[in-house]
Amino acid sequence: MNSVELISSFSDFAREKNIDKPTMIAVLEEVFRTMIRKKFGADENFNVIINAESGDLEMWRSREIVDDNSEDIWDFDKIPLSEAKLIEPDFEIGEEVAELVRLEDFGRRVVQTARQTLIQKIKDIEKEGLYEKYKDLVGELVTSEVYQILGRELILLDSEDNELVLPKTEMISKDRFKKGETIKAIIHKVEMANGTPRIILSRVSPVFLERLFEQEIPEIYDGTITIRKIVREPGERAKVAVESFDDRIDPVGACVGMKGSRIHGIVRELQNENIDVINFTDNLELLVARTLSPAKLNSMAIDKERRRISVYLNSDQVSMAIGRGGQNIKLAGKLVGYEIDVFRDVPKDELDDEDVELTEFSNEIEAWILDELHKIGLDTAKQVLALSKEELERRTELEEGTIDEILAVLRSEFE
Repeated sequence: MNSVELISSFSDFAREKNIDKPTMIAVLEEVFRTMIRKKFGADENFNVIINAESGDLEMWRSREIVDDNSEDIWDFDKIPLSEAKLIEPDFEIGEEVAELVRLEDFGRRVVQTARQTLIQKIKDIEKEGLYEKYKDLVGELVTSEVYQILGRELILLDSEDNELVLPKTEMISKDRFKKGETIKAIIHKVEMANGTPRIILSRVSPVFLERLFEQEIPEIYDGTITIRKIVREPGERAKVAVESFDDRIDPVGACVGMKGSRIHGIVRELQNENIDVINFTDNLELLVARTLSPAKLNSMAIDKERRRISVYLNSDQVSMAIGRGGQNIKLAGKLVGYEIDVFRDVPKDELDDEDVELTEFSNEIEAWILDELHKIGLDTAKQVLALSKEELERRTELEEGTIDEILAVLRSEFE
């Protein structure tokens, strides 16, 4: 393979990979200089001239002529007079000899190795470019096509046929995709694994929901309305606190749209995730009330030191505030940044004289277990005993054995 064939084939490959001309020439020169160093020990006295368009390559070796008996004859940039005269009989000591080094002088095997090295270097540059491109896009929304469905992840292709990865852990539990379908997700993170960029997407991140809001709601995109905080149970429920910088605009109404027209598309994209849009306020009590709406609160007590809030509601409002599996109360707590405990407000004429407050069992039941029961609105022994073991297991984070022990302690009180 001569220099024209080598450089032309490499140039075509580099253009396919969208590598710019200066980078391509720099890679070519570096590979040729590596060949020179291996053959001659140094490349400082070599001049490499490349024309990527024509495929022309010239490598010139420059050396100073010294006397045959000089101690310098072994230096890489010196040549004995007798050797110089073989090139040109008129040469004299002190003059400079410039020799043309041909690619063929390196041998066929070295040239083939150089070709493989060139291709590998371009692939490495392409990988590095892909990493740099997507590293700067972390948090941005992308649309890509399902290319391959694997056990633990989906392989997707972007518009330039670059591979992206959507792990099952970053998918909404109800997500079901087929090959060829397009998927919206955000760039979650970009890693380098063994020199290859791994671009990981996410559909469960709160940032994904934020980007969907920006896409669907012009007032958020142009900054008239800002998203203060998002908390999610992906595919189940989300709470989005929004604030308007224009007093004439209702931020909640603008996000929801007429009859839910604006938010419907977001809900469908999130596999029917329930989205509560809340008007943000710096007034903590008002924010808690809005976050737990439509449940109506009677009162609340805020412990800023322990970052806990106790809310008191009528019995018929408790389940609404807590939500299925305690989901609503957990998200509300995350949104306001406080742990929220729910308590029933029982009118005095409805109090059971024989009932016992759960706090009375603090010597027999650990405090964290009592807290779990309080979180779901259970304040007395009879309220706990009124629920089945299965219901308690579903609504709390307590294990079956722990619930059996609690029920045994409470029943013994009334026996």
